[in-house]
Amino acid sequence: MEPSAWRDASTRNLTHDWDSVNQTYFSCYHPLLVEYRYFAVLWGCLVTITGTVGNLMTVLAFATDPCIRTRFNVLIVNLALADLLYCALLQPVSTDLYLHLRWRGGALGCRAYGLLLYVSNAVSILTLCLIAVSRYLLVRRRSTFERLFSARGLLLLLASTWALGLASFGPLWPVYVFVPLVCTCGFHRTRGRPYSTVLFVLYFFAGLFCMGVFYLLIYRRVRLAARAVLRHRPSHRSSRKRVAPAAGTVDDSGVGSGGGAPTCTSEVDSQGEPPAHRAGATWYKEPGEPQPTRSALETHTARARASPEEPATTLPSTSPPSKTPPSTSPPSTTPPSTTPPHATQSSGGDELKRVTRMCFAVFLCFVFSFVPFLLLNLADQRGRAPQILYMFCVNLTWLNSCVNPLLYAVMNPQFRRSYHLLLTRAFSPLGRLWRALRNRSASC
Repeated sequence: MEPSAWRDASTRNLTHDWDSVNQTYFSCYHPLLVEYRYFAVLWGCLVTITGTVGNLMTVLAFATDPCIRTRFNVLIVNLALADLLYCALLQPVSTDLYLHLRWRGGALGCRAYGLLLYVSNAVSILTLCLIAVSRYLLVRRRSTFERLFSARGLLLLLASTWALGLASFGPLWPVYVFVPLVCTCGFHRTRGRPYSTVLFVLYFFAGLFCMGVFYLLIYRRVRLAARAVLRHRPSHRSSRKRVAPAAGTVDDSGVGSGGGAPTCTSEVDSQGEPPAHRAGATWYKEPGEPQPTRSALETHTARARASPEEPATTLPSTSPPSKTPPSTSPPSTTPPSTTPPHATQSSGGDELKRVTRMCFAVFLCFVFSFVPFLLLNLADQRGRAPQILYMFCVNLTWLNSCVNPLLYAVMNPQFRRSYHLLLTRAFSPLGRLWRALRNRSASC
C-alpha cells in the first residue's frame, strides 16, 4: 500500500472511531481550538471572579441591609444563588476544561456537572418568570400579589423552583455525557429524546415567551398610568384642594408616595411595595425592629388625613363669655400639605418604571446570552456547523451568570449603596494595615 493511501485509510478509521475515543478520554481537541482556548480561559476567569463576587455581594447586601429586605428582592436573591452556584462551582471546572481541552473529572463527575448545570439554568429561568409575574401583579392585581407573594408563599415558591429544576433534569442522569462539539458535559443529543426536547421547549422557549408577554403587559399598564398622570397635571387648582396622601402609603397600583422622609432611601418604595416590616413578612424583618399593627397604621393615616383644608371659622356662641383671659399664643393647627398629589404620583410612577426597566434589562441579558446557542442548535440538527462557532455560543451563555449584579449596581441606587458599604467594610482592615505600615516606616 502506498503511503498516501495508508494515510487516507488511517484518517477514515480515526474519524470513524472519534466518538468512542472522545467518550473514553473526554477530549475535545481540535487544531483550531488551540489558539481559541486562551480567549475562552481568560473569559472564564473573568466570569468566575465577577460572578462570584457580585452574586455573593447581592446575598450579603440582602442579609445586612434592612432597606432592601423586601419581598421582591427575595426573588433577586434566589436568582443570585443560582448564578452563584454556577460561577463559584461550575465555571472554574469549565475553565479548566478549556485550558486542557479535556475533561478530567471522570464519567461520574461529568454527570454531576451536567445535572447541576441544567438545574441552575432551570432555577434562573423559573425565577425570572416569577419576577415578571410579580411585577405584573404588583401594578395590576395588588390583592393577588399580597396573597401569592406573602412570607409563606415566597418560601414555597422559591423551594419549588429548586425542586422543579431537580425533578425535571434528574431523570436525564443516565444520558449525561461529555459532548466534544461544545466541549462540556450535557445530555446526549439523541438518547434523551423526546423528553429532553420537551424540557428544552418548555424551559427556554415557553419561559422566554412568558417573560416577554408579562413585560409587554407591564409596559402597557405603566404607559396608561403615565397618560393618566399627564391628563391630571394641568389641574393645579383642583389639586390644591385635595389633601396629599400620608407619607409612606402605597396606592392600588403598587407605587409608593414619597410625602415624607423615609427611614431608608426612596428606592425602598421604588420597588412598588413597602419594606418587609411594613408588609408583615416577619421572617426577614430586621431583628429587634417593632412590628407596627394594622390599627396603628390606620390611626396614623387617619390623623394625616384629618388636617383642615381651610382655616377654621369662629361661630357665634350663645353661652356667656368666660372670664379667662384669651391666650396670646398662636393656634396649634397643623398646616395642610403643600405637595400636590400629582407630584407624588409622578415620582412614584418614575420609581416603578425604573425598577421595571431593571427587571427588563435582566431579561434582555438572559435572551442575549442564550438565544444564539438555542438558534444554532435548532438550525444545525446534524451538528455540521464549525466547532469553534458552537464553543463561542456556549461561552456567550456564561455572561448571564455574572452580569446581573452589574445591572443592579448601575440601575438600582439602593443596591449600589449597599455594595459600596460592603466594599468599604471589606477593605477597611487593609486600609488600617496599610496606614499602620506607613506610619511605622515613617517613624523608622
